[in-house]
Amino acid sequence: MAIDKALNRAPLGLSNEDLMDDEPMLEIEIEVSPEEREEAEEINDEVDEEAEEEFSQNLAEMLDEKVLTEIVGDLLGEFEEDLSSRKDWIQTYVDGLELLGMKVEDRTEPWPGACGVYHPLLSEALVKFQAETMMATFPAAGPVKTQIIGKETPEKVEASTRVQDDMNYQLTDAMPEYRPEHERMLWGLGLSGNAFKKVYYDPSIGRQVSMYVPAEDVVVPYGASNLQTCERVTHVMRKTPNEVKKLQAAGFYCDADLGDPVDSFDEVEKKIAERMGFRASSDDRFKLLEMHVNLVIEDDPDADEDGIALPYVVTIEKSSETVLAIRRNWNPDDPLKAKRNHFVHYAYIPGFGFYAFGLIHLIGAFAKSGTSIIRQLVDAGTLSNLPGGFKTRGLRVKGDDTPISPAEWRDVDVPSGALRDNIMPLPYKEPSQVLYTLLGTIVEEGRRFAGAADLQVADMSANSPVGTTLAILERTLKVMSAVQARIYYSMKQEFILLRDIIRDYTPDEYSYEPQEGSRKAKKDDYDLVTIIPVSDPNAATMAQKVVQYQAVMQLAQGAPQLYDLPFLHREMLTVLGIKDAAKLVPTVDDQKPRDPVSENMSVVAGKPVKAFLYQDHESHITVHMAFLNDPQTAAMLGQNPQAQAMLGALQAHIAEHYGMMYRKQIEDAAGVPYPEPDAPMDKDTELNISRLAAAAAQQVLQKKQEAAQQQQNAQTAQDPIVQMQQEELKIKQQEMQIKEKKLLIDAAAKDDQLDIERERIASAERIAGLQVGAKIGGGKEALAAKQESEGLKMGVDIARDLTNRSQQQAPTKQSREGT
Repeated sequence: MAIDKALNRAPLGLSNEDLMDDEPMLEIEIEVSPEEREEAEEINDEVDEEAEEEFSQNLAEMLDEKVLTEIVGDLLGEFEEDLSSRKDWIQTYVDGLELLGMKVEDRTEPWPGACGVYHPLLSEALVKFQAETMMATFPAAGPVKTQIIGKETPEKVEASTRVQDDMNYQLTDAMPEYRPEHERMLWGLGLSGNAFKKVYYDPSIGRQVSMYVPAEDVVVPYGASNLQTCERVTHVMRKTPNEVKKLQAAGFYCDADLGDPVDSFDEVEKKIAERMGFRASSDDRFKLLEMHVNLVIEDDPDADEDGIALPYVVTIEKSSETVLAIRRNWNPDDPLKAKRNHFVHYAYIPGFGFYAFGLIHLIGAFAKSGTSIIRQLVDAGTLSNLPGGFKTRGLRVKGDDTPISPAEWRDVDVPSGALRDNIMPLPYKEPSQVLYTLLGTIVEEGRRFAGAADLQVADMSANSPVGTTLAILERTLKVMSAVQARIYYSMKQEFILLRDIIRDYTPDEYSYEPQEGSRKAKKDDYDLVTIIPVSDPNAATMAQKVVQYQAVMQLAQGAPQLYDLPFLHREMLTVLGIKDAAKLVPTVDDQKPRDPVSENMSVVAGKPVKAFLYQDHESHITVHMAFLNDPQTAAMLGQNPQAQAMLGALQAHIAEHYGMMYRKQIEDAAGVPYPEPDAPMDKDTELNISRLAAAAAQQVLQKKQEAAQQQQNAQTAQDPIVQMQQEELKIKQQEMQIKEKKLLIDAAAKDDQLDIERERIASAERIAGLQVGAKIGGGKEALAAKQESEGLKMGVDIARDLTNRSQQQAPTKQSREGT
């Protein structure tokens, strides 16, 4: 199918930048009725359709015949030069086709019936490559997965799921030819080293297609680097007269009389047909050259003013040299007028030029040598089992000279001498052991070089570490891993082309209410995601992927807290091809917001739970803590062998809620919303957020400390132990007061005793003086002195008695006051 008309609309006159000047434009609001709005939209649609038709028109119908003749002459000459530049590559490819052994050969040399077997080295490597690559790139669920562009949001996640389901539905169900074409592409890729996919919209079936184009039918200058930057890409097409008439009736090709098709098989096409076992007879189809080239067409209204060549698609019928179509090959709204690419190049092993090398180029010599040796071994066995020789002329065999059958003894007449003297067999040898060993060496080297060697699992110990097994696999499959990485890159380019076409023909709005499991998307969904292949470029085979995941699981056993074990197990099931892995191993990311009671139920059932930013975290924590402190819960968990895991999961979930609650408290204290967790941010944003968080954290800490102190004071006032301590403190204070009073009383008593002692001493001194005076004066004075002395003695005794009595009564009074 030729290149379809442009899919995008052409610009309608000047752009907004052309209409704007230095002064601001006035904003005028005009009330428009629904009928007027609908009529205006219809007019705009008609104008857009006219502009699109004008941009997509066939320029071959408006150009002068002389200009067309000049274009055809130049392009056909350049096409022949491109064919000549890849002559060596195509010759090696054509000669190597015979080594596939697709054609059964009856040999007559060196004798009729000689061995014509081909060693299957090349076919084996090719079949293995096709099978392994097909399983890796086209799984049962579909070959496409999506990546979100920019920040991940719930809307983008849902759109990504819808786009992935829609793309896989298109490739597996809506495009039934895609899988067979993909398998043919892998066969041609491994064989010749090159394969092409042509992606376009087919109006005859109303959908996109991606068709395989053999390498020999895509002619590119050998010195080109890639399809996007090369000067010419020629697709050699063959179409029946009826197909050409349909395209002419649809207006895609010019209505030119091409006559009858001419047998246009060239030498390369004939050799390819013969090598593959087909008969290259006459062909009743037209040979069309669809050339994607850069041209300078002065009569084109969109031609560049500076004479720069622009991309066009020119279709030429080769035998009659008639131009059927010339169309612009850039997007109408592209100011750079860059070339639109419709081809995807798959390469096996890149070489010196544009065309890569395939298995024919890499192991063709190995296959040819193996074929030669195996034929020699078979022929040697044939000659050894059925030898020929010489006999004398006079020897006659009774009957006829037909070969002797096994176990047959035939009578002969010997003219003279013994029989062995008249017959001499030729000295044929048995099949050589040296040749057999050489055959094994050549085949093994070829397999290893082509990446088709099998890993000898039986030679490995069952106790070998996974890392050792992985290293052996990587070394064995190194070539195939590199090839798979190239195929991954090319498939991504192919899926991008398909995505653009599917998006352009997808409605702007849903024609139904989107729901989970739906397989349709709208146009805006495709703008939110990018399309990538589901295959893994780092692992060529399923065995390699399984060993990789086994190595990761061994590492996870040593530090399980570092790994997302549910996700790891789910990926392992996906690699093994288990369906519904998401249902078998649910992960935290699959969870939806639920109430705290339902979360408790999930924890008890061993299912994952997840907290969300907008939830009431304080309420969730309260419910979870109440469930955790419930005596019946403790009794139930005590009898469960998974109690530790359940408690750990619930405590981790509570910690998750607490972290989000603290985040909300910091937001409230800072007065600004915080970015989403794990959201990418630049250096300045991170610094500003960190400073705001530091100030807000201090405020939150101060509030929590004050609240904790108030709560502690309130609890202390109601604590009976604290009350007893307060009573003991009061008793100690009273005892201190009693001791102080006792000391005061003791001091007062000591002062009174000192006063009495001083009075006693003074009285004694006076008595002594009176006695002395009485002795001296005698008589009445002596009697008076004696009476006074006795009175003083009595007074002193009375004072001493009062003092002793007060000291005895003081402790009793103190104890009574304390009580």
